[in-house]
Amino acid sequence: MQPFLLYSDGKGNIFEDRSLYAVGRSGWDAVPVPEDEWILLPEGGQLYELPGRRGIGIDIQTGEMRLCGKGWAVAAFIPPAHTGFYMAAYETLHEAPTLPLFCYTAAGWYRDQFYVPAIRIEKDIRQECSGYDEEKVKSGTVQLLHHYPHNRLVKHLAENCALTYQCPAARNYFLGRWECPIPSSPACNANCIGCISFQPQEEEIVSTQDRLTFRPSVEEIVEYTVPHLEQASFPVISFGQGCEGEPLLMWQTIRDAIIEIRKHTGKGSININTNGSMPEAVETLMQVGLDSIRVSMNSARENIYLAYYRPNNYTFEDVVESISVVRKHGGWASINYFVFPGMTDNTQEYEALRKLIRGTGLNMIQWRNFNIDPDWYLGRIGVTDSGECMGVKQMMENIHEEFPLVKFGYYNPPMERIRGDFEKDYAH
Repeated sequence: MQPFLLYSDGKGNIFEDRSLYAVGRSGWDAVPVPEDEWILLPEGGQLYELPGRRGIGIDIQTGEMRLCGKGWAVAAFIPPAHTGFYMAAYETLHEAPTLPLFCYTAAGWYRDQFYVPAIRIEKDIRQECSGYDEEKVKSGTVQLLHHYPHNRLVKHLAENCALTYQCPAARNYFLGRWECPIPSSPACNANCIGCISFQPQEEEIVSTQDRLTFRPSVEEIVEYTVPHLEQASFPVISFGQGCEGEPLLMWQTIRDAIIEIRKHTGKGSININTNGSMPEAVETLMQVGLDSIRVSMNSARENIYLAYYRPNNYTFEDVVESISVVRKHGGWASINYFVFPGMTDNTQEYEALRKLIRGTGLNMIQWRNFNIDPDWYLGRIGVTDSGECMGVKQMMENIHEEFPLVKFGYYNPPMERIRGDFEKDYAH
């Protein structure tokens, strides 16, 4: 199967070019996509026009790579639970604008259907587009805002996250199920070039959402999370969200909240999504009842990590140590691994990831699509040659073969999966 290249006419219409086969991008290079790596564009997926960019394909007559001159390149957004193997391949014109902070997976057209090179990496259905009834979400926000009239966090999750940005985790909270977000910190100790909640005024890209503007109290946290743990199906509560800074900067508040929560209920799992910058704080949180951690990483290589995160007063070694601390206490440790084809599957990155797994006892890799303009990212971190790559699918297979106990997924698992059958879909 070889899908045809897609292009946009600049007016919201997408066509196939039957003289060109679609290809993918790995690092800076356009490469053929193996036929067995194409899947139907999953439900909830979308197609983007990439202005100022000419798509690259393989000429069906000559077999050579060439540009499509009929319009702008097209990329796909693939929904949660799916990981892309290749990005859209294109040549960027001089006047092209920087792309916003979304993922740009390759896409093609075959027998009247859209295809993408990707895999469903997670069985959990918690963020399926078909699983959200907008009227029920809205009624849930009304009900809980009435129930917690003075809780700034519930108000933030309702008005900012669920209703304005359609955050899947926030919407699930107002539907009374699964993972409940706990935004905790307005400040951050990293200066990520692709931060989704804060960009300096002089930056050419804009953040996709507004950051939390206050410091929640212990009482506000406990008030709405205890009922969720008590009543929700397969409950997880998670400190650290995309709409805030670094939660570990509020570790004392989080510590006191965990202690108070566990006075009221022993149900569910307490998680933190973090950059892992403060292992001493993680140690304290584990001692009082934290169950799991998810550490975000664009790379297991120190130089690539530092170029993106640009940390203040913490080191790459601190990040690794935080993962080790959680495992030392018997907790569940995941990495939120930003997948960028041509960087993630680089042979040096593969060796660095193997070292990280062996050194920390990592439980899980959440293979997340990197939401960033590929050209802009590689330019900002100073990578002109991404080096020898094996392909994202091959890398996944290699890691799974060597480390069969390391789970692959996309979401923080509930306690039922951590303690029981991980492969079972507990979100139904």
